[in-house]
Amino acid sequence: MKYLVRDKIFAIGDDYWIEDENGHHAFLVDGKALRLRDTLELKDPHGQVLVTLRQKVFSLRDAMTLERDGRPLATIRRKRLSLLRNHYRVTLSEGTELDVSGRILDREFTVEHDGELLAHVSRQWFHVRDTYAVNVVREDADAALLIAVAVCVIRMSEREREG
Repeated sequence: MKYLVRDKIFAIGDDYWIEDENGHHAFLVDGKALRLRDTLELKDPHGQVLVTLRQKVFSLRDAMTLERDGRPLATIRRKRLSLLRNHYRVTLSEGTELDVSGRILDREFTVEHDGELLAHVSRQWFHVRDTYAVNVVREDADAALLIAVAVCVIRMSEREREG
C-alpha cells in the first residue's frame, strides 16, 4: 500500500492528513505546539494516537524516539561507521533492528529488516511538488511505524545538513 506524504508540512503546530493510494485519509500528523522538543503524533482517522515522534534532547548523537501508548517503541540514529552518510539504524524496543539507506534528502530510500524490503520511499510515483510516497511492501508490516521512521530520518537528515 502506498501512502502520500507532503514535505514541509511537518512543522510544529501543523496538522496534515496522509492519504492512501486511493485518496482516503489514512493517518493524521498532529504537530504539537508549545513543547520544549520536537514532537509529532501520528493518529488514525478516528484520532487515536498510534505513534509519537520525539527528538531526543540529551543525546550525544542526534536521535529521535518513537513511542506507542506512552512506552518506547524505537530509537533512530545515524548508523556509526558507515561509509554512506545516508544510513540510519532503527532499534525497536524488543531488540529488532531495521536499516534505512538511500538518498534520504532526495526522498529515495528503503527500510529493510535482515535484507528484506519492508518499505520503499520515493518521489517517483507522484508528480505533485513536495510530495513523496511511502510504499509499505509487506501487508503484515506496521504502516504507522514505517511512516514514522521515514518522517524521522528525513527530519534528522535535514537537521544534519543545516547544521
